[in-house]
Amino acid sequence: MLLKKLQLKTIDYRFGLTMCFLLFFNSVISAQEIIKDVVAEKPAEAVHPGQRQKVDGIIATVGDYIVLDSDIDKGFLEITAQGGSVKDITRCQMLGKLLEDKLYAHQAIQDSIIVSDAEVRTMMEDRLNYMLQQVGDINKVVAYYKKNSVEEFKTYFSDILKEQKLASEMRDKIVKDVEITPEEVRNFFKKIPKDELPTFGAEMEVAQIVIEPKVSKEDKQKVIDRLNAIRKDVLEGSSFATKAVLYSLDPGSAPNGGFYKMTRKTPFVKEFKDVAFSLQEGEISEPFETTFGYHIIMVDKIKGQEVELRHILISPTVSEDALKEAKERIINIRNKIVSKEISFADAARTESDEKETRANGGTLVNPNTQDTRFELTKMDPTLYSQVSNLKDDEVSQPLLNTDDKGKKTYKLITVTNRIDEHVADYAKDYTKIKELALKEKQINAIAKWFDTKIKDTYIKIIGEYRDCTFANNWLKK
Repeated sequence: MLLKKLQLKTIDYRFGLTMCFLLFFNSVISAQEIIKDVVAEKPAEAVHPGQRQKVDGIIATVGDYIVLDSDIDKGFLEITAQGGSVKDITRCQMLGKLLEDKLYAHQAIQDSIIVSDAEVRTMMEDRLNYMLQQVGDINKVVAYYKKNSVEEFKTYFSDILKEQKLASEMRDKIVKDVEITPEEVRNFFKKIPKDELPTFGAEMEVAQIVIEPKVSKEDKQKVIDRLNAIRKDVLEGSSFATKAVLYSLDPGSAPNGGFYKMTRKTPFVKEFKDVAFSLQEGEISEPFETTFGYHIIMVDKIKGQEVELRHILISPTVSEDALKEAKERIINIRNKIVSKEISFADAARTESDEKETRANGGTLVNPNTQDTRFELTKMDPTLYSQVSNLKDDEVSQPLLNTDDKGKKTYKLITVTNRIDEHVADYAKDYTKIKELALKEKQINAIAKWFDTKIKDTYIKIIGEYRDCTFANNWLKK
């Protein structure tokens, strides 16, 4: 029962974490066609003598925030638009999650958590770009939300996005300092009855050797000259954000005008962080190189240990001769491994151009778990297609890989270990068990936070929703 309870708590916790990001994100997609099918039927409203009736659709107040009855309808719509099922979600449960989001946002303001207008504008651009890709016309979005103009919609939408960001920052603040000790992990595992231990699916460990085509000095200089020309245009009055949208090859920031917010702990490469934290507000860097290509950075704002910046990434073009040379090099490496002249791990250490895996003999780390194991049912489809048919110790043929920035490399892949489906073992599955134990501790921290803040915050629920049974004590009974 312990593990089942944790799984239920985890589902509930994730539902709360994701709900505010689902709201107002995808509702324009075929909204008119699906809204009637996905909105849950309302319970009959019983208004007793003396009971306060709903005014203008308001069903709840949390601090400075209100919840409308229509917000529940939109919540169901957003889950369906994301491909989820609302079959087992009641209106009371949906309201409970909305109340959580409001309390997060309300307390964020009390704790002086600041969400800048620049952040909201960036989020707005991201959401609107997505919506426009789906429906093609901003006026359809405006009409769906029953607003009179694009500007009225943007004002309304910016308030929603700011509230979402406040809630997200508050949640992160609650759990960021929650840590788990080895002793706590051990105790967590011991509490799980043997007949309730989880079963982990079949997994494998994978290693790779990566060879990067060499870029000529002339091609590198062309990129540097291009970035210097962009930098000059910006210094003379052009928009850095517009230049980033037009020319940057970074898919994560280009649609948002190259915007990033970061601290020294943000997992960016060292060269990028060194330049970012050496600049003053409004200053634009000279072109500099990282493993991704060449960049220029402009700092928008410095807030204590946090920097808001924009950057442009351009990578040199790889010539056909360079690609041919890289392929010949990796074929030669493969021949040496197959003929037993060198092991795959030693070849990775001495020949691979990928710094992240080279020291570990080419072993890949699962980005979702930070472990070296990849569960087959959850493996990236591209990686799975490359390794699924490999036999033990077999080395793949040279694979031409193109990443999301257009960078081309050749690689060899091999499966170094296979783990069959098995019942959880403390020694073998420590990383996964640690993750479960940490998740439970985070859930408990959030539950304790809610217990405290609900008592200290003005909360009012009216109408039939006072008959709901909530996970949290919103009715303060």
